[in-house]
Amino acid sequence: MRIVVSEFISLDGVVQAPGGAEEDTDGGFAHGGWSHPFFDPEVVGGAFDEALKNAEGLLFGRRTWQTMAGAWPERAGDPFADRMNAIRKYVVTRSLGEAELTWENTVRIPGGEAVPRVRELRDGPDGGDLVVMGSPTLVRTLLAEGLVDELRLVVMPVILGGGKGIFPADGGLRTLELVSTAVGPLGAQVCVYRPAAAG
Repeated sequence: MRIVVSEFISLDGVVQAPGGAEEDTDGGFAHGGWSHPFFDPEVVGGAFDEALKNAEGLLFGRRTWQTMAGAWPERAGDPFADRMNAIRKYVVTRSLGEAELTWENTVRIPGGEAVPRVRELRDGPDGGDLVVMGSPTLVRTLLAEGLVDELRLVVMPVILGGGKGIFPADGGLRTLELVSTAVGPLGAQVCVYRPAAAG
């Protein structure tokens, strides 16, 4: 499986709470919902449709999983929502027990086993993509471990002045190749990157 990370991101690298005011207020973050003014269904919406097209599973950190699990089941009947609900989902968590995994088709990955379990999924016999949305702590770990095969950034023309990011701050140099770009009518840019081949 390929590990594909798909994120809304500000110009200053923030991915925290793009969808709503109460999504994630850690650190006093007060700009929740910042992606909405730049969302268009064709380019930005199409980027997520495209990311899910080859997905065999979704991978989340606990907080993002809980946000999604609280939103998608009630939207049943919409084709995108039906796909989100039916697809296999993995949640990396130290605190959620099996009984709390009420969103259809969810598998728990214990927090301390995230890296070896994701590596196992990536190297296993299944094809398709394992798509990660949100989940900044998990994404930072996956990037640091070299486990991300594609980075799909929806760059919004806004500076948020602080908040959670996805990039490791470990001093490591990681070169990426820009595979494609698309610009939405409201200023969002969809940029797809893959690790550059060692040369």
